Amino acid sequence: MKIIVTGGCGFIGSNLVERLVKDGYSVVVFDNLHTGSLRNIEGLDVEFYNEPYSKMVEIIPEAEVIFHLGIPSSSPMYKENPRLVGDAINDAIEIFESAKKYGCKVVYASSSSIYNGNNVPFREDMPIYVTDYYTECRYAIERLAKLYNILHGVKSVGLRFFSIYGPKEKFKGKYANIISQFLWAMLRDEPPVIFGDGTQTRDFTHVYDVVDALLLAWKKDFECEIFNVGTGVAHSFNEIVEILNRILGKNIQPIYKPNPIKNYVYHTLADTTKAEKLLGFKAKIPLEEGIRSLIKEAES
Repeated sequence: MKIIVTGGCGFIGSNLVERLVKDGYSVVVFDNLHTGSLRNIEGLDVEFYNEPYSKMVEIIPEAEVIFHLGIPSSSPMYKENPRLVGDAINDAIEIFESAKKYGCKVVYASSSSIYNGNNVPFREDMPIYVTDYYTECRYAIERLAKLYNILHGVKSVGLRFFSIYGPKEKFKGKYANIISQFLWAMLRDEPPVIFGDGTQTRDFTHVYDVVDALLLAWKKDFECEIFNVGTGVAHSFNEIVEILNRILGKNIQPIYKPNPIKNYVYHTLADTTKAEKLLGFKAKIPLEEGIRSLIKEAES
């Protein structure tokens, strides 16, 4: 039996694929290479297909689980092209249809952006407000997951990711996490640009912790669940610049610009109670340790 990873050449997906291959699993990657690269899985023994998800069952007749990470993952992408909402929803339908035929589980990426309009810390039972295209897309996929469970018995787990950073992100470019963007600028001795005053906060989560959560979501028996994947600790953008300066031995001051983004989320913070209790997940990598490893990768 094979494990399918959509978006397996992307940031989160390639880190998951690397872990699965290391653990001895047979992995199949589907990726259109929009924000990913084959270089992210270079040297790994996997099957790769740049094919529509509608051909998945035809190409791979059996699968143990589908990790569906191949979903456009940044709000600006949807603002630039609102039709991505429909594309992502239709792709999700193909994934759930494939899982129905395989009789397998789906573990898929959702987002902390879905909490926009709520106060921190964010809990899984909070209301979902109408705020942007990206949120509507992710919420629709969560609803589809529930529908496929009710109608067809397809088991699934959706993980609401919080500000993920780590290795293998460079191919995301301008859509990369703010930590990576600040680091890349400062390595060039350029000031990072902060929209606002830098006091906005994020629950920054290392991608290796996210991989742990993905594997737990697959291996634990749930019918249809949603979990936060975060650290339960928030840090400001100003703190990120300070940490980077200290580790790099530099003193680069950021440039502050007015924030042009409507419905901007100023603070994110995960309530991790449900994930700890039911999923058995608790993030292990402290922010500074994660940043140090990211710098080491960038300088190598």
